[in-house]
Amino acid sequence: MSETDVHLKKFEKELAAGTVSLVLLAVLAAAREPLYGYQIAKRLEREAGGVLVGKQSALYPVLRNLSAAELLDTFVEPSEAGPPRRYYRITPLGRKALREWTGAWTSTRSFVDSVLADR
Repeated sequence: MSETDVHLKKFEKELAAGTVSLVLLAVLAAAREPLYGYQIAKRLEREAGGVLVGKQSALYPVLRNLSAAELLDTFVEPSEAGPPRRYYRITPLGRKALREWTGAWTSTRSFVDSVLADR
């Protein structure tokens, strides 16, 4: 692995850490019903065009953190096809956070785009 590959991997990891929570809240805000982890991962994968393949397990710690912050409600239900499933749904506080984070993301993206356009 080249030195630039190492830097790119580090950059991608840092960038993802700040955006995964935002996209998880957005997916759950758009859902008509609570979703379990695999459903969320599949929706993200579909939207990302396969970018998340092999990274589904990384979503679960973020879902737990969002739940601990009371941005998501969770509940467990038995599954006919295996172990019980934990479902997630966005809370009113989560919807407020999503609005605020979307504004912050839009501002940040505009700033970065303007700086990169000038190079």
